[in-house]
Amino acid sequence: MTRHKSFKQQVRTRMAKTGESYTAARAHLLPDGARPAAGEAPAPAATAPEPAAPAAPEQTTATMRARVSSDAVRERTGRGYDEWFAVLDAWGATGRTHKEIAAHLVRERGVAGWWAQSLTVAYEQERGMRAPGQRKDGYSANASKTVRAPAEEVFAALSEKDVRERWLADADLTVRSDNPPKRVTADLGDGTRVVFYLTARDADRVSVAVEQSRLADPDAATGAKEFWRERLGRLKDLVERDS
Repeated sequence: MTRHKSFKQQVRTRMAKTGESYTAARAHLLPDGARPAAGEAPAPAATAPEPAAPAAPEQTTATMRARVSSDAVRERTGRGYDEWFAVLDAWGATGRTHKEIAAHLVRERGVAGWWAQSLTVAYEQERGMRAPGQRKDGYSANASKTVRAPAEEVFAALSEKDVRERWLADADLTVRSDNPPKRVTADLGDGTRVVFYLTARDADRVSVAVEQSRLADPDAATGAKEFWRERLGRLKDLVERDS
């Protein structure tokens, strides 16, 4: 453990001197055999943070009504759930697709995009057109945890196999793409997909959210949610202990 902390301190010292990201500084300090081979793309240089985009409605096994109150909907859209459902019923929304309903709310009713999506999901759940957590490619499950460590270190624990296996050794996970230090997309051996999202809260805290999609049914979504809650707890313990 002392050796690991000493190496991380060397990485941080180099970051302070060069302005490199954690991943880039770490790569320069690794032994030659562990560095990227000639011709491989170097680690990306640190860049200014991009403006945060509004998050899409989170897909969970809870209903939209349970997660977003009718009062909040009324405050942002001018109507509560039941009033909007009556409007959509009169328009014939039960015979429309999700895309058509959301577009109608945006174009004809002036509802902002995020709230149009949320209202559409709530309506579909209420009218039996969609089960909680259901998407067109199956069901999904979400979990999140706030970790007290810099975003670069948390990202390394997600993207680097040797570190990831210390908290996720029993998952057959293959990374497809990443966007340091914000997102990692991976496939699991069972055909489902996992996306990790990192949001820096301040210099030393980052929120880690995970979504597993393409799940077969609500029971699989419930099991996946429990699994990721437990694994994110392990991630938090590992990164905070080594920081």
